Amino acid sequence: YLVNDLTKREMASIYRCDLSLIISKYEFNLLMNTFKVDASILIYLPFLMEQLNAEIINSYSAFKERKHFMSIGNFLHEPNWNVVLYLKNTIWPLIKKELPEAELHIYGAYATEKVNQLHNNKEGFIIKGWAENTKEAYTNARVCLAPLQFGAGLKGKLIDAMLFGTPSITTNIGAEAMHDDLPWNGSITDNPLEFANKAIKLYQDKSLWIEAQQNGISIINQCYDKEKYENIFAKIIEQTSNQINQHRLKNFTGAMLQHHTLKSTKYLSKWIEEKNKKNNY
Repeated sequence: YLVNDLTKREMASIYRCDLSLIISKYEFNLLMNTFKVDASILIYLPFLMEQLNAEIINSYSAFKERKHFMSIGNFLHEPNWNVVLYLKNTIWPLIKKELPEAELHIYGAYATEKVNQLHNNKEGFIIKGWAENTKEAYTNARVCLAPLQFGAGLKGKLIDAMLFGTPSITTNIGAEAMHDDLPWNGSITDNPLEFANKAIKLYQDKSLWIEAQQNGISIINQCYDKEKYENIFAKIIEQTSNQINQHRLKNFTGAMLQHHTLKSTKYLSKWIEEKNKKNNY
């Protein structure tokens, strides 16, 4: 990615800005350690979630009231489509063999014909398409499956799983930068056989399931505390605004990029003007 033109464009955009909001600690550290971006022009600002209080937690559907597995994601997004194929061809057959009565419900917008062709009632692989009620899609299911093979940032599907009290099985890519050092809301593994086995155990073991649900609550309340990060964000914005000239003096690379962006347009227009003059002679 270091030689990728898109990387260069994004890095230039960060340097041109006074501040950039970064939602992932992994990417925040990548910018500082690999690209040597100064922390003064970066703000770590994850998803801002209200605290999960007792009233919300007590409203969750109980273990016995839930059944089946679920997975969710916009089918046009390549990491999500890859997940569906990986579940269909690798993970789900292993789970279905041990849990013949279980189903896997696949939710997502933009279900094209190639997506719907994967629907198979006999296999229990059910393409549900767009979820009219996301909360119900999660709270009706006992376990969320998200075997992401690639992707970046914070995974909204896994945040939602925690918000709705649904334990999940995911990969290291899926859980990347999402839970600090707290125990996961289920299990994390990149091995397909282990992934299936952990999903089966979580589906069957009520005590393990409740523990995983509690882990998710702790992650939301400790890692995505809206009040905490709103206050930090507001403080940084105020400090930067009050010292904007000094702040910009520290970012010479950004000033240089801004200069060349504006000057290149200026001299391109002069070149066009001279060219047109010659064409008129």
